[in-house]
Amino acid sequence: MNLDRRSALDLAGALRESLGDRTDVDVAVFPPFVYLDEIARALAGSPIKVGAQNCCDEESGAFTGEVSVGMLKDVGADTVILGHSERRHLYGEANGLINRKVHRALEVDLEVVLCIGELLEEREDGQTEPVVRSQLQEGLQGISAIQMQKVTIAYEPVWAIGTGVVATVDQAAEVHSYLRGVLSGLYAQGVADSTRIQYGGSVKPDNVKALMSAPDVDGALVGGASLKPDLFIPIIDFAR
Repeated sequence: MNLDRRSALDLAGALRESLGDRTDVDVAVFPPFVYLDEIARALAGSPIKVGAQNCCDEESGAFTGEVSVGMLKDVGADTVILGHSERRHLYGEANGLINRKVHRALEVDLEVVLCIGELLEEREDGQTEPVVRSQLQEGLQGISAIQMQKVTIAYEPVWAIGTGVVATVDQAAEVHSYLRGVLSGLYAQGVADSTRIQYGGSVKPDNVKALMSAPDVDGALVGGASLKPDLFIPIIDFAR
């Protein structure tokens, strides 16, 4: 819940100018619902995808305050973030609800970024693997191998989001490797290998290269640093 209309358009414009027609990197932005239509139009014809931060698990009806996947498609959204830690822990979204949203989004051909991650007390109690395994398994319940082509997993340790604390390269690599293994048990090894697993949690220009060097880390779900072009663009360009 950041930026106003003008700032959002300025950010989109800066990203579009910086990326041009590059195809060597995949970039998406996820503005608040009220700016989705305008940002999608501002980025039309560019390689930058536009997504929503959430969606409803119902198709339509008496669900005041909710936004359906059909509405998202109608205003030009390509993708949607589901299961973000703030939705889980501030608004009480459970794995079952998130799974219904995943199904709903894939039904209308939206791509999905499914977020999973443990709380600090869960990590300290040695519960990281059971927590992320259940979030992954239950979040993907009933999702086919073919549908997985449109699913990205984002591991975001809750203790590292907006705190300035970043998982070490070894910590990130360990969990990402574990998640890849869980995926190989749910699907064929080829699906596990081809599924993107992003890291999210205080990603910045000065740590992105080290994080992206970790085995099984395929990209970043960038939070606060994505709000400013002078921070987000260097993250996008880290490999150059």
